Amino acid sequence: MYKKQACNKRRKPKLGYLCLYCRRPDRAKQQNNSFRKPVKKNRTDKKMKKYWQILLRYRKSVLLSPFLVLIVALCETVQPLFMAEIVDNGVMKSDLSVVTRIGTYMVLISIAGMLVNVLNVYLSSYTSVGFGTDLRAALFTKIQQLSFAEIDRFSPASLITRLTSDISRIQQVVLMSMRMLLRSPLMLAMAVFFVVRTNAGLALTLIAAIPVLGIAVYLILRKGFPYFLKVQQKIDQLNEVVRENLINIRVVKSFVREDFETKKFIRSSEELRDMVIRASDIIVSIFPVMQLVTNLSIIAILWVGGRKVISGELQVGQLISFVNYLTQVLMSLMLLSMIIMTIARASASSGRILEVLDTMPSLIDTPEGLLNRYRITRGEIRFREVSFRYRDGETDVLRNISFHIQPGQTVAVAGATGSAKSSMVQLIPRLYDVTAGEIVIDGVPVTAYNLAELRSQIGMVLQKNELFSGTIADNLRWGKPDATLSEIEEAARVAQADGFIRSFPEGYDTWLGRGGVNLSGGQKQRLCIARALLRKPRILILDDSTSAVDSETELRIRNNLNRWLGDTTVLIITQRIHTMQSADKIILLDDGGISAVGTPGELLRTSEMYREIYNSQQLIS
Repeated sequence: MYKKQACNKRRKPKLGYLCLYCRRPDRAKQQNNSFRKPVKKNRTDKKMKKYWQILLRYRKSVLLSPFLVLIVALCETVQPLFMAEIVDNGVMKSDLSVVTRIGTYMVLISIAGMLVNVLNVYLSSYTSVGFGTDLRAALFTKIQQLSFAEIDRFSPASLITRLTSDISRIQQVVLMSMRMLLRSPLMLAMAVFFVVRTNAGLALTLIAAIPVLGIAVYLILRKGFPYFLKVQQKIDQLNEVVRENLINIRVVKSFVREDFETKKFIRSSEELRDMVIRASDIIVSIFPVMQLVTNLSIIAILWVGGRKVISGELQVGQLISFVNYLTQVLMSLMLLSMIIMTIARASASSGRILEVLDTMPSLIDTPEGLLNRYRITRGEIRFREVSFRYRDGETDVLRNISFHIQPGQTVAVAGATGSAKSSMVQLIPRLYDVTAGEIVIDGVPVTAYNLAELRSQIGMVLQKNELFSGTIADNLRWGKPDATLSEIEEAARVAQADGFIRSFPEGYDTWLGRGGVNLSGGQKQRLCIARALLRKPRILILDDSTSAVDSETELRIRNNLNRWLGDTTVLIITQRIHTMQSADKIILLDDGGISAVGTPGELLRTSEMYREIYNSQQLIS
């Protein structure tokens, strides 16, 4: 019935997106395998191809920039020739007309070079900023496609660094490439050409300095490159410390651990400092080497050129132009070495960015899912011998789970802490994929559903309540972006949230801080329930989502849910016996396996585990 069909369409995948048409069936089968390592073959070509896809959007600027740079370089390298003309034919011969005429040419050429350079600066800035923005969007889009497993693998702090610091380095390379990468070799080539044209013998003294500098720069950068990657890793660690501290700041202050956290931050910051110093110590050695070679070259040219001037083989103005050309050549080499150093540092960042872009998400639409043929209409759920383990886990957290939930039933899931209740329900919307067995909804395996369609019909209120910066109405509309205010208010009333929302001066327009920091735990839970209800899903999963509200409020929420949802299938993870008693069926988990399944009355007679839960809470009440 669910025969896999290969897709005949062929479309070129875009950067940051998965190709939804040319994926082979066997690739879908591999989704539970370990992470694929990036292919090393032709890695440089692959890297440039991905970046070029973005740069093509700015092709006009990229193509125009070399011509602008050529004009600027030409304007700068002809100046020493004019200077030699002024000295030799104007100053030495006391001819002011030559000085005036050639000086005017120099001013006009300088102005032209300046205007062209300003235009190139604008184009390079526009292109580099646009490139960084587009690359950041592509990387963020790819992160959205990754499953929980991949995000845990990279760590949120590292992903933040890659989206900010690493991309900024790549953006800087684009900027420098359009301004100096072409300019430096062009000025170098033109300066050497004019020097050789003026005096080939003296030019050998200048040209001899070039390979010395090139070899020195290469050796220094080769030794410093490994430290660039380590610096970025230390930034990751520092970001992780800051992120963890700010998220858990209430715990830190409650336990008076500010000094401990400060010391941990200082230790991480000092490790970053030491690594930056190591990298800097190697890189800064480039400049003394270049300064030494520059000074020695100037001395050599003045000594050799001075003898040629005395012997009449060379004019004074030509010697002055030689010194100017020497300065231009060595400045070009210095700029080129800075660009190479920047590229080397950016190369480490580029590898980290490509690592994310090249990662194949472990949770993808199967060939059947791509066809998007199935819809959840009833909400019937069946687990068939389901086992599950987390990636890199040594043992299964769920083993041989089998049960059947009829459409419209309310099912309570209970068990001790660590019995994998949350893991089990997260398999239903394919937040994770099963290791073995099969989950079927309305007679169709969950892997045959389109992921977007599957999750759009399953409402989830997770154990950890997450809200976003914005108004209360904005947060509730996450469940249904086009919801009207009346729909939002109705869902809030069902979740027992309308009362406290209206107590705020701005009501539903009240601004929430990050994570809903200006709300209590119970208020956040009720908003998350209302958000899920707005979707009016066919299946609703409540993962211990009323633990922070009192029993009376929870009872009102349950009664409202029954009226609001009607024939929706509801799974409730709970530890409260009153909630279990109101369910149509109870699933008891124990150490990753099913201990018992049945109605509250049946389990009270047959399950010792359920009787213990029942009796303990009856005694407490």
